[in-house]
Amino acid sequence: MLYKPTKNRMDIPKGKLISVGGSEDKGTGIEPNFEPKAHLHFFEFGILKRILSEMKGVDSKVEVITTASQIPEEVGENYVQAFGKLGCNNIGVIHIKNREDALNEEYLERIKKADGVMFTGGNQLRLTMIFGGTEFMEILHHRYITENFLIAGTSAGAMAMSNTMIYQGSSTGALLKGEVKITTGLALMKDVIIDSHFVTRGRFGRLAQAVASNPSCIGIGLGEDTGVLVTEGNKMEAIGSGLILIFDGHSIRHSNIADIEEGAPISIEHLIVHVMEKGNFYYLKERKFYAKQLI
Repeated sequence: MLYKPTKNRMDIPKGKLISVGGSEDKGTGIEPNFEPKAHLHFFEFGILKRILSEMKGVDSKVEVITTASQIPEEVGENYVQAFGKLGCNNIGVIHIKNREDALNEEYLERIKKADGVMFTGGNQLRLTMIFGGTEFMEILHHRYITENFLIAGTSAGAMAMSNTMIYQGSSTGALLKGEVKITTGLALMKDVIIDSHFVTRGRFGRLAQAVASNPSCIGIGLGEDTGVLVTEGNKMEAIGSGLILIFDGHSIRHSNIADIEEGAPISIEHLIVHVMEKGNFYYLKERKFYAKQLI
């Protein structure tokens, strides 16, 4: 018997989220073994098209928020050009560089009128440090809950969407206690932890440690040029060309992470992992994987 999600709950968001694994970081978090390329590159036009189609198509009004990036003008212009090639020219760029900028009335009015926003990549700590507790973020939360409003983010912009956020942790030492650093994200999604560049940068270990430390959370490892569309705050559809790994720690039978010293290897028994490709679905609250959308 197929599971049919309940749709009459008052707390179901009317908006949509799109979290994308990105292509390369543009902030301070580049790992030594992954040198940035000389040219700017972000996820393929296929995902950009999907972002537009979940709003009003080429007539969508999108605000690109470059706060996470250290090269905001260059990143913002790239998105303007990319959306323009898809026929959408109603693209604004908001360069919020500090908490004072987040209070700018012009920016607040612009996000009230947009059909959706796009958080670029970079350093996810900049997003939480600058937007946490601001009216800017309150407006985004309110519109996401009450309207058909889309919030998209790539790389750092995707990782900051969760309530529990990884902000540091190399791939090589990720299975040693204390090597993965976690803080509070923007909390657009509850009980999840999102990691980006997941396959290319070998981040299996750091998401495993994050979930073992927070087993109430579902871990979402996003490959590059790959993302998830989240509707009703629960149904995740895999989009893009790569893979998504889902880590479910609810059934962990043993973990030594609470008892060992900092720097010691961790052990985990019965961490459930699902691998998703384009067109697969996962229901977060029910922790159920489906190869195809339910009728």
